[in-house]
Amino acid sequence: MKATTSLAKIDGIDKKILRFLMEDARKPVLEIARSIGISGAAIHQRLRKLEASGLLSGSKFIVNPKSLGYTTMAYIGIYLDKAMSNPMAVKHLEKIPEVLECHYTTGNWSILIKVLCRDNEHLMQVLNKEIQAIDGVSRTETFISLAQQIDRQITI
Repeated sequence: MKATTSLAKIDGIDKKILRFLMEDARKPVLEIARSIGISGAAIHQRLRKLEASGLLSGSKFIVNPKSLGYTTMAYIGIYLDKAMSNPMAVKHLEKIPEVLECHYTTGNWSILIKVLCRDNEHLMQVLNKEIQAIDGVSRTETFISLAQQIDRQITI
């Protein structure tokens, strides 16, 4: 049986609201309403509808990690000794604060993670003492990001 996914239905006004908020989530609703030409109450109503549809999953402030001394971003491909090790490995990875993302992947690796460390020495400690110490991890392959050249969301 084929799984069905319900897609959110949005119109041109929804798209305009989303574009404003994706640019600056703190933009006042009344300012958005004036720009679009509808009431603030209508904006609130549409935002509630978009949240209920699952299209919006909240808003957040983004911390600049460099201002806290975190300058080394790396992607680590993790090879597991067997696929059964995946759930336990992920539970251990969740406990490592430097792990920002974890993806179950196709290809050579079982898991691909994104980590943020203070520097290369910190990265080496996280790799050697935490990630490679996880039961079921047979080896890792690390790629250090020299610079993030694109950072965006999907276009609305």
